[in-house]
Amino acid sequence: MNTIEKQYQLEPNRKLSQIATLLILAILFVWSMSTVQFEAFTANGFTIAKNILLGLIQPDLNLLFNFSSNGILYLLVETMAIAFLGTIVGAILAVPLAFLSASNIVPKPVSFIVRLLLIFIRTIPAIVYGLMFVRVTGLGAFAGVLTMSLTSIGMLSKLYVDVIEDLDTSILESMESIGCTVFEKIRFGILPQLSALFLSIVIYRFDMNLRDAAVLGLVGAGGIGAPLIFAMNSYRWSEVGSILIGLILLILIVEYVSNKIRAKLVRG
Repeated sequence: MNTIEKQYQLEPNRKLSQIATLLILAILFVWSMSTVQFEAFTANGFTIAKNILLGLIQPDLNLLFNFSSNGILYLLVETMAIAFLGTIVGAILAVPLAFLSASNIVPKPVSFIVRLLLIFIRTIPAIVYGLMFVRVTGLGAFAGVLTMSLTSIGMLSKLYVDVIEDLDTSILESMESIGCTVFEKIRFGILPQLSALFLSIVIYRFDMNLRDAAVLGLVGAGGIGAPLIFAMNSYRWSEVGSILIGLILLILIVEYVSNKIRAKLVRG
């Protein structure tokens, strides 16, 4: 018991730092709340919120089960296709960039420059990329695919690098000792170890891209976002309810399947 008491007394007193941290957080919370204008909430806003909830309860079933190109099912498939294709393109392009930014693979100056490029790519929000590509390619799914590809590159490269730099470097050193080039080290010494982890990361990014693809439709980059905003602007709440129900079900199904696949990859 004496040993425990002595150990407890030797512990540094962190009460002052904890109180200071709580005080700083409280000040930041109060300061952040000062930017929220509660008077902006009007009776009309509450009415719209009520109508959206009613739309979820009483959706337009004809639209929900419409199999034409204007139906919810077609738009959901288009949204999923945009997210999937954008993820695949981004995942492929991210692989060389990740290896070029890994300090244990390439010289540090090269790694530093590529990392700066990836930081710049990640800095710009997806909605901004969407607006840019809509101007370049016009309205439609192609702009959405390009946006998803570019936004995926930034995040996937960063996650790839974290995995690459955690590798056992003894394998690379042994390959270097027998005269292997950088490409050979990547192809035969690294990729076989990383394929499962990379695939798990790609599936995780696909989950995110599916949500982003729905939002990109708001700026005309294809998918279900555009019909959603049009229905809301026209106060067609039953259509809004149908679109939201379809979107929620799609995301739940994809997330369930992707979690199962990722769990198997991690175990296997």
